[in-house]
Amino acid sequence: LFSGLTEKDFGLLHEPVEQMTLEPGGVLYKEGENGHHLFTVRSGLLKLIQYLPDGSQRIVRLVRSTDVLGLEMMVKDQYEHEVIALRTSELCRYPKEAVTQMSRQNPRLHKDLMQRWHKALHEADAWITRLSTGSSKKRMANLLLRLPEGDSTRCDLLSREDIGSILSMTLETASRTISEFKRAGLISEIHHNSFQLNVPALKAVVDS
Repeated sequence: LFSGLTEKDFGLLHEPVEQMTLEPGGVLYKEGENGHHLFTVRSGLLKLIQYLPDGSQRIVRLVRSTDVLGLEMMVKDQYEHEVIALRTSELCRYPKEAVTQMSRQNPRLHKDLMQRWHKALHEADAWITRLSTGSSKKRMANLLLRLPEGDSTRCDLLSREDIGSILSMTLETASRTISEFKRAGLISEIHHNSFQLNVPALKAVVDS
């Protein structure tokens, strides 16, 4: 995020950029909580949760390395999601006031922030169109294809509860669909909860 800044720009950071580690299950911040910081994910995986009026929850996005959390702090004072680590995650925390001031003075930082906004919006759109509509098999295939990092064809599967929350399906449906994928050879278990993906076969399910 700060790759285009100069030493003079960093002089505006009156608070230090803090490095922090969040263990699985750790809460970074809660929905509606007043906030003063943005976060960059260095490594790991975290889920963004919103709560429905009936008290149930939906996972609305997953974030990983290079993603920025808390961008809404640039225009408001409260976080829009609850953020919980799914895997051990390393983050950097920095004050929103300094980022706001620097973005006004540095065109590269401002452009980068806009690109981050666009990426988050694109992810939200993809979440709705690919992970919340269609058959349970299509939704599951889409999720599995999004879990690996980079060009890897391996992934650590989320809990069945989290999968159900992401794909808007029951725990039983999530478990049954995963079992069907294993029997059909779409995924093969390397060790507990870690899978090798048959990418062409999963794409065929999505396109069917």
